[in-house]
Amino acid sequence: MSLKKLMTPSFAYILAANFLLYFAFYLILPILAFYLQEEFGAGKTMIGFVLSCYTIACLCIRPFSGYLLDTFARRPLYLLAYIAFVAIFGGYILATSLTLFIALRIVQGLAFGMVTVAGNTIVIDILPSAHRGEGIGYYGLANNIAMSFGPMIGLFMHNTCSYAFIFTCALISGVLGFFMAYLVKTPYKAPVQRIPISLDRFFLKKGIWAGIALLMLSIPYGMTTTYVAMYAKEIGIEVNSGLYFTFMAIGLAVSRMFSGKQVDKGRVTLVITLGMYLATITFFMLSALHLIREWSPAFSSYLYIGIALAQGIAFGTMFPAFNTLFVNLAHHNQRGTATSTYLTSWDVGIGIGLMIGGSLAQSFGGFEYAYLFGACLTVVSTLFFILKAGPHFNREKLR
Repeated sequence: MSLKKLMTPSFAYILAANFLLYFAFYLILPILAFYLQEEFGAGKTMIGFVLSCYTIACLCIRPFSGYLLDTFARRPLYLLAYIAFVAIFGGYILATSLTLFIALRIVQGLAFGMVTVAGNTIVIDILPSAHRGEGIGYYGLANNIAMSFGPMIGLFMHNTCSYAFIFTCALISGVLGFFMAYLVKTPYKAPVQRIPISLDRFFLKKGIWAGIALLMLSIPYGMTTTYVAMYAKEIGIEVNSGLYFTFMAIGLAVSRMFSGKQVDKGRVTLVITLGMYLATITFFMLSALHLIREWSPAFSSYLYIGIALAQGIAFGTMFPAFNTLFVNLAHHNQRGTATSTYLTSWDVGIGIGLMIGGSLAQSFGGFEYAYLFGACLTVVSTLFFILKAGPHFNREKLR
């Protein structure tokens, strides 16, 4: 199916809503540490605590959001979470104390956890099942475009504008996104019989093995997004670290345009396995970059950018495939739970990567050891997926 045929009005609106949501998110992401330091005099430990509150809140709400989305009408929950997320940007402008800012950050983390699960679930509802992988790929592409431009624009504005102005721009982006989200029309969802609360209503039990593989894979990814700029500075890579994320976003965007089509042809496990192979190579290369830097400083700089592009292709290839894998293991009335399980597995791994990356670097004397650990973990994840999670999916998949 061509993009033109796939692009129904509701799909176009939810793509725009997703882009504007993530643009608002990424616009303020790189300036928050500066804001906390300059406006509230927060130290590094406090900054880490405040920023982690958002992730913890997001993780806490996700299992419950899947249950709510499978039990009640999805569109109202999506819109409620969206407007709550957006409103907090206005709260940041008015926050006069660090305590109030922390409270706002927690509430926004809760809203973000709900709105992202809801958006992913709704886009699955409105896509034709035969082209779900391709559609999910384009939906994720909106995130990647926001990731490409949001941090860059936010850092540029940090040097030229006030924090209030940056928060206002994020608020405007969010409001526009909410109007796009409001225009999305979802299929009728018949009232469901209230089922007794059980673990499977909050976490897809059939997705446990795939969740473990994804969690192990996301740990080195979390270490990369957080510490790769410090690693480059530590070993003397003479490239603007912002380019790493730009090229990673390019790789994510390019790969999503073709991986979704392969998923729709039933090659879910093959696509994931190929992405895992490429991810493994990139983490081993990243861990060896300090040795390559000693041999050829110029080549190591080009390789640094090449690794970013390859990592983007690897993970961009796997994202739609993993999302589809979880959905295909679930009944139609468990789509929210499936999406929540997928995102929770990913976020838990990212959180572990954030926590252990710096500790490993400090304990062993450099970030190359953290990335070597990540590379080995990716090998374990790949073997686990090939031997356990992949065969389990092929046995248990419902479509």
